Amino acid sequence: AAALACVDLLVSMGLRPENVTLTDIQGVVRADRPGMLPNMARYARQTEARGLAEALPGADVFLGLSAPGVLRPEWLDRLAPRPLILALANPDPEILPDLARRARPDAIIATGRTDYPNQVNNVLCFPFIFRGALDASATEINEEMKIAAVEAIAALARMEASEVVAAAYGGAAPVFGPDYIIPKPFDPRLILEVAPAVARAAMRSGVAGRPIADFDAYRRELEGFVFRSGQLMRPVFEVARAGHKRIVYAEGTDERVLRAAQTLVDDGIAEPILLGARAEIEAKAREMGLRVDLRGAVRVLDPARDHDVFGPLLPEYQRLAGRRGVPMEIAQRALAARPAVAAAMLLRAGLADAAICGGVGNWWRQIQHILPIIPRRPDASRVYGLECLILQTGTFFLCDTQMVVDPTPEQIAEMTVLAAEAVSGFGITPKVALLSHSNFGASDSESARKMRRALGLVRQRAPDLEVDGEMNGESALVAAIRDRAIPDSRLSGTANLLVLPTLDAANIAYTLLKAAADGLSVGPVLLGMSKPIHVLSRSVTARGIVNLSAFAAREADSVSQGPGGGSALAG
Repeated sequence: AAALACVDLLVSMGLRPENVTLTDIQGVVRADRPGMLPNMARYARQTEARGLAEALPGADVFLGLSAPGVLRPEWLDRLAPRPLILALANPDPEILPDLARRARPDAIIATGRTDYPNQVNNVLCFPFIFRGALDASATEINEEMKIAAVEAIAALARMEASEVVAAAYGGAAPVFGPDYIIPKPFDPRLILEVAPAVARAAMRSGVAGRPIADFDAYRRELEGFVFRSGQLMRPVFEVARAGHKRIVYAEGTDERVLRAAQTLVDDGIAEPILLGARAEIEAKAREMGLRVDLRGAVRVLDPARDHDVFGPLLPEYQRLAGRRGVPMEIAQRALAARPAVAAAMLLRAGLADAAICGGVGNWWRQIQHILPIIPRRPDASRVYGLECLILQTGTFFLCDTQMVVDPTPEQIAEMTVLAAEAVSGFGITPKVALLSHSNFGASDSESARKMRRALGLVRQRAPDLEVDGEMNGESALVAAIRDRAIPDSRLSGTANLLVLPTLDAANIAYTLLKAAADGLSVGPVLLGMSKPIHVLSRSVTARGIVNLSAFAAREADSVSQGPGGGSALAG
């Protein structure tokens, strides 16, 4: 039944029935065979061939859904050049790929096995056919919908592989070819490609009871199933898409940055500018099988060679560096050799709207490179770090995870207001807990007093902010426990912005939660900068870069709409 269903689908897509030769346990399905079922009879042929071996000469494709070992290696030389061998019997195929490859090195081979390339698995289509059919309220799953699923899967195989798929290949991104003719079954993009294609086909063929009006919105809804960050990032992506901001990436040769650039272009989130040697970036993109247009949608700048761009920036950087005792010739070399410096200077000069640095090398050193170039906001005395963690139980923001070792009450208040502003940028109403070992005055330690003092300062600076403290972690996350301790708390429900008393406490809490609870992070977000610039952690994924890029684009949009259309840069 499975074999005939496959043949029927191929015929509906254009395969000529007279080019099909069926075989089963009795041999070739010939026109003179008595008692055939109708679904077999329509493919019965007038032929002298009796068995499989006699049916093979000149065949372009072998499609097997039968039994192990029925296709012998010595028969393979009868097939046409570069044959496609689909040996799909499970658990053991009609011929093992190793045997087939030795007999026909030019063959393209697929099986149902996970331990060989080109695994054919019905999980590639069934969940997503049903998803598209259900979302369109289809009254049936017809041939048009099945064909749409096939075409979507085929198109996905030709797209560059996602980070998840690349990881399954040991980090080497597969490129469409003999060992990669079909997507991996766990490719997260399948739902994004197949379900909409099926829904469209249902609408075209007139079986959709509830047509989908906005496929862009539908795709964004599906992204929420694929990426845990999807729901959190949706409002950020919407703003970013409207702004078309230019984002410069200091590490343009990094594979994660290149994958992120492809996604940013495909989804219309931003216009990437990659820093690095053009030849190296182009070679890496080819090696990864990316479609990214490095001479169009994505701009490549080489700080060491593109003197027309970076030459005019040198005097300003020399002025900034000279104020820190850096000789002119060293400043010149730094602009050409330090990507973070070049990215920050492009941002300072208005040649980019946001900058993303890091992902490789020492995080603190990158910070030291950019801070003299992109100063703090006028209302910020320090720069702070905010991390977002997406857990099964909810989304939480923690600060300061990166910058200030032992902040004062004034700095706690300042970072709280800045962090609340950033949380609002995600479309989330901030609910702030100032954390301590002490719970609402239970201790009079220096740390507890610091957080109590910070609470008063926060309420002075942001009287409408929903904030309370000092409190322990349980009171922050469990409203019933907090209400028993202090029934009149201004904080309602579960806190989502957790402000901790020291860098140690914040960073330890963040890393423990991320590891123990399988948290997905977005960040670190730098708070208090006058322009959108962020430094990636070394563990960041391509999706993490996309998320932080979208947030930076949203920040850039806010800056451009602020007083005077931007931020002043002081010497």
